[in-house]
Amino acid sequence: MRRPMLAAILVLVGLGLGATLLRDQVPLSGAQNSPAASSPVRAEAGALLQNEQNTVDIVRRYEPGLVYINTEQQVVQPNPMGWMFGGQDQAQVQQGVGSGFFVNAQGDILTNYHVVAGESGQGPAPRIRVRVLNRQQSVPAHVVGLAPQYDLALIRPEGLDKSLIKPIPLGDSDTLKPGQKAIAMGAPFGLDFSVTEGIVSSTARQIPIGFSQSGTGEGITQKAIQTDAAINPGNSGGPLLDSGGRVIGINTQILSPAGAATGVGQNAGVGFAIPINAAKNLLPRLQQAKGGVVAAPRLGIVAGLVVQGPGQPVPVGLSALTTQGKRELGLPETGLVVGQVAPNTPAAQAGLRGGNQTQTFQGGRIALGGDVITAADGQPVDGIEDLQSVLINKKPGDSVTLHVVRGNQARDVKVTLNNASFQ
Repeated sequence: MRRPMLAAILVLVGLGLGATLLRDQVPLSGAQNSPAASSPVRAEAGALLQNEQNTVDIVRRYEPGLVYINTEQQVVQPNPMGWMFGGQDQAQVQQGVGSGFFVNAQGDILTNYHVVAGESGQGPAPRIRVRVLNRQQSVPAHVVGLAPQYDLALIRPEGLDKSLIKPIPLGDSDTLKPGQKAIAMGAPFGLDFSVTEGIVSSTARQIPIGFSQSGTGEGITQKAIQTDAAINPGNSGGPLLDSGGRVIGINTQILSPAGAATGVGQNAGVGFAIPINAAKNLLPRLQQAKGGVVAAPRLGIVAGLVVQGPGQPVPVGLSALTTQGKRELGLPETGLVVGQVAPNTPAAQAGLRGGNQTQTFQGGRIALGGDVITAADGQPVDGIEDLQSVLINKKPGDSVTLHVVRGNQARDVKVTLNNASFQ
């Protein structure tokens, strides 16, 4: 499965650093008489060598924990001339490559969902194999748990020598600061076990990540780490490490102007990684999934505005309706219409109400008479994906404050998540 690359036109402005920066440096105390310390240029060269040695040490120690992932599946290609001359469609074997890394001594491998997903994006590829550093032979792997909405997956190799399992320690992405060192490991363009280096460019870049439950394939907006370490197709699922060798993120996407023109994404110095803390919060649920799907937390509501999508109805926000139509129905400009509230759920316990009548229109239907959620924890909500983006990192016992409109009345409602929200 191929995730579409984000597309944009970027303008980069360089900063010229003059030699005066070197001349302004002051030798270290106690080293004034050292010939090496007396030269600012040599002192700078020494600092660069120290950084290089740090990178070499990290790669030597933790690259054995990197995993090369290969998927195979049969895809039927329609015969373009079959309608005229007859003949059958052709079945071809489609291969995909990506990366992952060991997270524990049992051999669990964390990667992106889209690395192991099937061609349709629904469920895993039928054949997944993995290979570790300095080994020519790959071994099969099976799915432990899938989290499409987070674009994360946990797989486990079968028959791999236990001595080859080298977990990489997990860091704390909440403590990251822009400017920190970042090392990306993976298999760009299938060039397995490659390493690039850069910095953390941003720690809170909001981008669509993962795949929605609506079947549209759209991602849920989440916080991501931005880095200028070179990331290319094939790096997906690989680790992003800090200067201590701890995993701070899972490489997942790139911003690629070239990809918009050619369809093949290439590094432009803007890559994104899923913060490792999001994965750590999800890891216990993935380990207990028994090969199934782990979903984002649920409040217990069903969207009340749906339109006919390709093959199935798709929930949408009020922005999909015309202003005149919303005015006639007495609805706000934007928001998530609550169609139904399941009993004994956090939404029901908080007093949220679904619609009591349904009105159909060309291409869709809407539930009326219930609540409309317009914001969650201060973030605007115009559809189920907006609500999920606020809930996605919540844990049992956490709460979310919803701004709700019912008729002409607006109020704030506090909803507390329970264990049932995560089942």
